[in-house]
Amino acid sequence: MVSHIVLMKPRADLTPAERQAFVAAFERAIREIPSVRHVRVGRRIVHGGAYEARMPDAADYVAVIDFDDLEGLRAYLRHPAHDALGTLFYEALSSGLAYDFEVGGVEVLEKLDASLH
Repeated sequence: MVSHIVLMKPRADLTPAERQAFVAAFERAIREIPSVRHVRVGRRIVHGGAYEARMPDAADYVAVIDFDDLEGLRAYLRHPAHDALGTLFYEALSSGLAYDFEVGGVEVLEKLDASLH
């Protein structure tokens, strides 16, 4: 499985109309792009964990979008509905980070390697 993980921090001055446009574009993308298998969205919680003070203030929300494989992710990224979402992504957010991971069980850690290529 491949997970597309997106960390987002909305602009402080984001209007309700801009927020709704972003949400609508996200909903359209996950509805219309057939390679999307599962979607989870969450809001950051701060609960006093020691690590929280060491983290940059770069994200208030996360979206995790799962695909069967790398080709499914590539199809998502090439789809016109994703293009529309991508445009609004940069307009609606003060910070946005996107990473792609091939995921499995804890056995993935047995292959820890500094090289990504």
